[in-house]
Amino acid sequence: MKLRQNTLLALYSLLEFAADPQRQMPASEIAQKYEVSPHHLAKVLAELSRLGMVQSVRGVGGGYRFVGNARRLTLMDVISRFEDVLPVERNHAETTPAGQALASVLAEIDAIAMASMSSITLETLLGIVKRQQAATPLRRRSRPAKL
Repeated sequence: MKLRQNTLLALYSLLEFAADPQRQMPASEIAQKYEVSPHHLAKVLAELSRLGMVQSVRGVGGGYRFVGNARRLTLMDVISRFEDVLPVERNHAETTPAGQALASVLAEIDAIAMASMSSITLETLLGIVKRQQAATPLRRRSRPAKL
């Protein structure tokens, strides 16, 4: 599955914030880490704030902080805010037996993907991040992929 840049930025930002929910982190820090425009990231963070997933803290030392529940917030909760997750419209070829068979398989794949994304929480992802960091020697860790 290919996610839009806004969706990836939302997920990366939430993981950064949820890793230390008490910490206020400036958007510029995340923008620099993921090599994206601070202006573009600000739009994503404004949406996350509007959704009640992060809180904007103004003033000196301000930034954003996580206010969601990492144990309950799933990938699907975030992805569905930025992506169209409705089933893909099929074409007229589905009137043939081959078309119907293919449509059935693709619908099942979509259902499995949605169920998986609905069961993976931010807490689960944070655990995966920590395990990967522990398995990668510090000097070999690379920067995140540029978006």
